[in-house]
Amino acid sequence: MDQRPINDILIVGGGTAGWLTAAYLARKLGADRPDGVRITLIESSEIGIIGVGEGTIPTIRATMREIGIDEAQFMRGAGAAFKQGIKFVDWVDAPVDGAHSHYYHPFTRPHALGGMDLAPYWLMGCAGGKSYAEAVTLQESICEAGKGPKLIDDPEYSSPLGYAYHFDAAKLAVLMREAAKALGVRHLLGNVNGARLDETGAIAAVVTREHGELTAGLYIDCSGFSAKLIGEAMGVPFVDDSDVLFVNRAVAIQVLYERPDASVAASTISTAHEAGWTWDIGLPDRRGVGYVYSNHHTSDDRAEEVLRAYIGPAAEGLDARQLKLPIGHRKTPWVKNCVAVGLSAGFLEPLEATGIMLIEAAAWMLGRLFPRSGDLETTAALFNEAMGLRYKGVLDFIKLHYCLSRRTDNDFWIDNTRRESIPDSLLDRLEMWKTRGPDPFDFGTVHDSFEVFNYQYVLYGMGFKSDLSANLSAYPHLDAARREFARIENAAARAAAAMPDHRALLAEIYRNGFRRPAPHGAAAR
Repeated sequence: MDQRPINDILIVGGGTAGWLTAAYLARKLGADRPDGVRITLIESSEIGIIGVGEGTIPTIRATMREIGIDEAQFMRGAGAAFKQGIKFVDWVDAPVDGAHSHYYHPFTRPHALGGMDLAPYWLMGCAGGKSYAEAVTLQESICEAGKGPKLIDDPEYSSPLGYAYHFDAAKLAVLMREAAKALGVRHLLGNVNGARLDETGAIAAVVTREHGELTAGLYIDCSGFSAKLIGEAMGVPFVDDSDVLFVNRAVAIQVLYERPDASVAASTISTAHEAGWTWDIGLPDRRGVGYVYSNHHTSDDRAEEVLRAYIGPAAEGLDARQLKLPIGHRKTPWVKNCVAVGLSAGFLEPLEATGIMLIEAAAWMLGRLFPRSGDLETTAALFNEAMGLRYKGVLDFIKLHYCLSRRTDNDFWIDNTRRESIPDSLLDRLEMWKTRGPDPFDFGTVHDSFEVFNYQYVLYGMGFKSDLSANLSAYPHLDAARREFARIENAAARAAAAMPDHRALLAEIYRNGFRRPAPHGAAAR
């Protein structure tokens, strides 16, 4: 392809992927300036939003800050609540006589002792019988107490505790649309019929029903599972990952609270069932509840029964929405002048809320590495390598939750532990971690979506034990570690009592926003 300067971007598709990408690129590339990149987004009013998961990870805070949306505005506009992590119920063992077990994957990094990792000392029993997350962070106690992750006068997007958000997918898309338009993005309503390719196989124009042919220097496909550009027009193969991640269906119900003052869960509650798991997401005005499952291990009718039984009487009379989930990713999400972002690029189930994170990662790279000079090939190669590493890392991390389960109540769980369903890269790491814990050297790329502490929370939450007996001399600080675990326990109890109730905190933010710190010296006047 000729290297012509790229001054125009056409985004096909709205929703979270399209509008978040549009808003981020508009801010980074100066869409509202005369010398900036012109951005147009076309979406169909006939296509709805998938809305599976409605959760994020902490990266969303940096993205919103960079777009220029203040935190209270974001939370009100997206109908958001705080999310401090994920509570995994019944993932290790099936419930017995109604008795349930759980572990947490909190978003706060584990406490360290003078920079020293406490995980080996937890493995050696220095924390007594406490779970790993409970031993190394305050956040499990705060979540269990129904408290928020920050104070009303904490700085925006900031807190000593890690956090993200739950949100209403439809409201978030509208918020991002208005933010993008304010930053200079042109909005078209219309239906895309396809694309016309030039002699090199690049997109020459997008063909629409209402606006004829639309042209740009770069085309971003945010058309969801239909993949109008990257799949239909460009013919980029879809790599099926359902041999690793089995869930390929979802059934969802929106549930109103019984009382307006009902508590709002401070974490996603993920409960394992016979052939998959339910998400339970608390928003200020409702719960979003759904069951993701494998239709090779259960039927659609049975899945809906499981979901309604989980919800209980509150599900009576409510409609359930069925969804098909193609599990996999595009082999090359950027080909010539076409980039896939969001569901058109791939989908790896909502277990760790990686969907929006992968949209963010794509938008970040597009914004920072944007080839305005026209050198598409070099940037595309870098982008494809990076996103390939991200998808591989997400695949491994999600599989980790399944392959360590001890459940045998359904073939779904048994099949998930079969060696042939576990990626070799994860098997290699699990083999190393039998005699030592995860280490930063095990990862070592900026494109790893999850860090050592994320793996520790899941690995040790699922009951995996690293046997350190061959190298005990490397861990001589047992007494100091015991004192640190005791200090964390005391601090957790104090924090759980002192932090604001989650619902009360949300009500204050929605009414008045966050309190701005007084100007320097104001108190003395």
